[in-house]
Amino acid sequence: MQSGIPNRQHLVCLTPPAPRPQLQVMTSLRLGLVAAVVCIAATRYASRLQPATIAPPAWNARGAATYLDKRMSWWLSWPTAARDHGTACVSCHTAVPYALARPALRAALGEPNQPDPERKLVDNVIKRVWLWKDVDPFYPDQTRGLPKTSESRGTEAVLNALILSGRDAESGTLSDDTRQAFANMWALQFRNGDQKGAWAWLNFHYEPWEASNSPYFGAALAAIAVGGAPGSYASTPDIQERLTSLEDYLRRGADSVHLLNRVMVLWASGQLPSLLTSAQRQSIVDAAAAQQQNDGGWSTATLGPWKRADGTPLDAKSDGYATGLVLLALQRGGVARTDARVSKGLEWLVRHQDSATGMWAASSLNKTRDPSSDVGKFMSDAATAYSVMALTQNTERR
Repeated sequence: MQSGIPNRQHLVCLTPPAPRPQLQVMTSLRLGLVAAVVCIAATRYASRLQPATIAPPAWNARGAATYLDKRMSWWLSWPTAARDHGTACVSCHTAVPYALARPALRAALGEPNQPDPERKLVDNVIKRVWLWKDVDPFYPDQTRGLPKTSESRGTEAVLNALILSGRDAESGTLSDDTRQAFANMWALQFRNGDQKGAWAWLNFHYEPWEASNSPYFGAALAAIAVGGAPGSYASTPDIQERLTSLEDYLRRGADSVHLLNRVMVLWASGQLPSLLTSAQRQSIVDAAAAQQQNDGGWSTATLGPWKRADGTPLDAKSDGYATGLVLLALQRGGVARTDARVSKGLEWLVRHQDSATGMWAASSLNKTRDPSSDVGKFMSDAATAYSVMALTQNTERR
């Protein structure tokens, strides 16, 4: 392309013959300056002709995988998590987020097989699915009081279906294991009353997953499981009445539940597009975006009317759990990755992964906990998994 800018050879030819030494030095300096200016101008001109290529921000996928694998191994071996028949409780804070995020990490790292903790977790779930009538509930009435058996069964049925549906999404084939998990789940769905369409859900007054508003959270997880199941499972004729009841329940509460649960149903709407009206979807997007902090992240403290039991103040700064979950939901709900709110949030995640552990931090909504303790890491377990899912959303199978 003819730019009208002289090249360096032309500039050198401008040097006068046999200059005096002082003039030669000055002339060389001038020519060097002119050449530099020409190079800068040419570079800027060329940059206008071709779009700049910006590398995506880097984060440590291997570090996140190592952290999550260690935490899952610990959970499966922790005596408090042990249940009958050699199984373990499936937790909303460690096990479920891990099961959802680990396939995305395997894809990002090019791992051909499941790591041992993931395989053990899935095997644990499959065992409990097929021994459903024989295994004890996570928390029986006889030891924990009414109505813990019902709450345990409803919660576990949804979580089992969610984990196995996510596993099958990788292969694209709905397995017999998952069909049985869904059968267990639908059998426990409420058919009448205010909770019609939902499930009994564990309530230990622990926010945000085991509290009075948590049945809505659980129903959103059920919708994610159904919508994400391969083989057009959501269109199966014999579940349509059940699915309609679930969608009606979620749609009824979408305008009134706290923001964390609204974010959950936004995520679910990405799996079941008819779940929300366009107005409801936009309302949730706007409400979530309004809570984005100046640094680009979100704080879990702003997603609900939380109050710690020990009277200590909630952490108001941006954290990995809220930021990862909101960004995942926004993207699943149809907000582009290039949207300024999303891109700014993803940049926050890249900047705030802990370089030493590979995790993203978050703190308890219920009391002040030692962040170095195993129990004190529960919120960070979820934060790390949801941050991974938000960052890998462009490559994840939906």
